[in-house]
Amino acid sequence: MQNVDAAGLGIGDDHPSRIMGVLNVSEESPYDPSVFDDPAEAAQYVDEELIDEGADIVDIGLESANKRFDVLSADEELERLHVALETIDQVSGDAIFSIETRYAAVAAEALASGFDMVNDICGFADPEMPTVCADHDAAVVKMASPPDLERPGAVEETDWSERKSADWAASADYVDQVFEALKQNGLTEKTIVDPAFGGWSEAQTLEDDRETFRRLREFRALGKPMLVSINRKNFLGEIAGRETDERLPVSLAATSLAVERGAHVIRTHDVAETRDAALIGDAFTTRSSTQRNGVRLSRLEVDSNRDLRRHLREGGIDPSLADDWLHHTVEIDGLDPSARDRLGQHAHEAGARWIDLADGRSLLFGSAAEISRISSSITASDGDIGSLKDDLQRVLE
Repeated sequence: MQNVDAAGLGIGDDHPSRIMGVLNVSEESPYDPSVFDDPAEAAQYVDEELIDEGADIVDIGLESANKRFDVLSADEELERLHVALETIDQVSGDAIFSIETRYAAVAAEALASGFDMVNDICGFADPEMPTVCADHDAAVVKMASPPDLERPGAVEETDWSERKSADWAASADYVDQVFEALKQNGLTEKTIVDPAFGGWSEAQTLEDDRETFRRLREFRALGKPMLVSINRKNFLGEIAGRETDERLPVSLAATSLAVERGAHVIRTHDVAETRDAALIGDAFTTRSSTQRNGVRLSRLEVDSNRDLRRHLREGGIDPSLADDWLHHTVEIDGLDPSARDRLGQHAHEAGARWIDLADGRSLLFGSAAEISRISSSITASDGDIGSLKDDLQRVLE
């Protein structure tokens, strides 16, 4: 996993999770507490509500990214930039300042005038954005998005049969599309990837967000630090049945999980609370690595065949090899002795290991290919273990 230096702030596995607080200088933004058009008031908010509460990065937006509003042009964003720059000049605290924009021209002006990094919600739809960031040696957050300046995050609305291939598009699920969107137009040496949580398009569903969150570890295959923006999002609120103003607890629970699953930057409006949740995630996350004489060894975090397949595919290796390389241990409880014997025989014939424990539980240990062979070998004649046929396949996902 590559670490990124954002104007002296380290981001990646070798560093603690970073908190990105939010300031908006756009009257359209739906979150009123973070919206300002007076630089002095904005600076006070940044100092007292963001930096003093634990924000490492302050992300300043010039327009609302909400799809209900018209997209501003680069010139219109530039007209608002002075408020952000005057705010930075009046901030007394120490933080890294990020400009949220989709336009390379705006990023260039911001980076030349006091900003430290860029948050590109259109994922390099402006083809000059990577060059601008590289020229300024600036870190850049790249959100998963189609190559379209008008449609940030509209991953499912992209014609992937044209962008990738018809065969790939026919088999790709939503997370596959998000992953591919992040790769479109390349990555800079200082890119931080953002899987694009939230209702960025009409096609994106809450289940899409939940599946992306479940599979966050897959994005580590890109080898880049990861930012997540999940603060009070609908996909969390629906689980708990909470409206936006009641979603802080679910956001904090998800923050700790996100850090454990590989997130390095958490973007939030609730800085102090999110900082604490991220600290818990950091404290109970183990990413074993050693470095000596410029050589780094890291334990690859994979907990499913899908994870390992992603790493192999990105490395140019046949992903099907994961079926033989990654082994799983499955605990099975509740079978009567006869059923245990029958399933144990299937395991033995498939080349897997089957161990009966004294308390009635059994352990199945084998590769994905071996466990798949067990599943395939179960027939209707096996009676009460027939229900395990599909369950064994789901264990591998």
